[in-house]
Amino acid sequence: MTMIAVLAVTAGGAVAVTRSSALRSAPAPQAPTAPAAVAVVAASVQSHDVPIYLRGVGTVIAYNNVLIRSQITGQLVKISFHQGQLVKNGDALAQIDPRPYQAELDQAIANRDRDQAHLENAKIDLNRYTELAKQRSIAQQLADSQKAIVAQLVAIVKSDEAIIESAKVNLGYTNLTSPIDGVTGIRQMDIGNIIHPTDVNGLVDVTQIEPISLIFTLPEADFVPIQERMSQEAVTVFVDSQDGKQLDQGRLNLVDNQIIQTAGTIRLRAEFPNQKHLLWPGQLVNARLLLDTRHDGLTVPASVVQQGPKGAYAYVIKPDNTVEIRPITVAQISDGQALINSGLKANERVVVDGQYKLQPGVPVTILTGKAAEEAAAQSAQQELIP
Repeated sequence: MTMIAVLAVTAGGAVAVTRSSALRSAPAPQAPTAPAAVAVVAASVQSHDVPIYLRGVGTVIAYNNVLIRSQITGQLVKISFHQGQLVKNGDALAQIDPRPYQAELDQAIANRDRDQAHLENAKIDLNRYTELAKQRSIAQQLADSQKAIVAQLVAIVKSDEAIIESAKVNLGYTNLTSPIDGVTGIRQMDIGNIIHPTDVNGLVDVTQIEPISLIFTLPEADFVPIQERMSQEAVTVFVDSQDGKQLDQGRLNLVDNQIIQTAGTIRLRAEFPNQKHLLWPGQLVNARLLLDTRHDGLTVPASVVQQGPKGAYAYVIKPDNTVEIRPITVAQISDGQALINSGLKANERVVVDGQYKLQPGVPVTILTGKAAEEAAAQSAQQELIP
């Protein structure tokens, strides 16, 4: 019994020593490490005057488009313009053989001169008969008949004058001229061909391009603000190409007298000087109507604006270089800049690129210069990957 007890005590002491040694060798728990800083591209909230635009799509329309047709039939003997040429009102475009119409005019003049000579002779006879009738040398009936002959010849001479005027008009039609300032299109007929008033395509069309108009559409909801603006002053409209290049600046002429109910839109017409000829009839362009200018408006790059379940938000960099999520409201996004209605203050720093790595409270490192450009390019490539 005594031997067993000694062994038990010895074993118990060995176990206690082993546990104590194990506790001393176990590593102490470590404190949680801070999250690594995320590299982002940042910008400051800017405060300046911001134009408020209403944007629509429209088609360039010429004020005048004239199809040059002949009003007489004849052979084309001369073409005086080049296709696509700028022409002025009254410029000669072509000539029809004038000889037949000159001959008609000469004949009409000859007929008038003949009838005029008969009239003069009849007037002399009338004067003679009138005197003889007063002397009762001839019957009064002869004098009255001669008076009627004179009146008849007067009417014939007047008819001859009308025929002469008609012949002059036809002779003038042998010269085809431009009735407006504009640009000639594709010529439909060559020298030597017979031109007719009934030719469907005519000779050429001339289109006015200075000034030129634009018809575009906007949502029906913009009708009242536009009308209010027009009642105050002239409304400026800019026209841009499909790739965003500004082509011209003009003014709003009118709002159509009816709203298109099926589409919920209004049609508007603006006029542009088009001195550089960058606007062409039938061209599809973008219109920007300058509705107002917001003074001291807050703007950030458009990429700052993020969309979440509760609406738009932005990552704001706090003074300790950590980020927070800030709900914002956006008035418009134009030319890569977002106009902020609420949620941000002037000169606050916001994250422009790198938001996909962020969480609230995460510290950030702000990239600048070439590093910022490379980060933005890399982010753009990642957005293209589905």
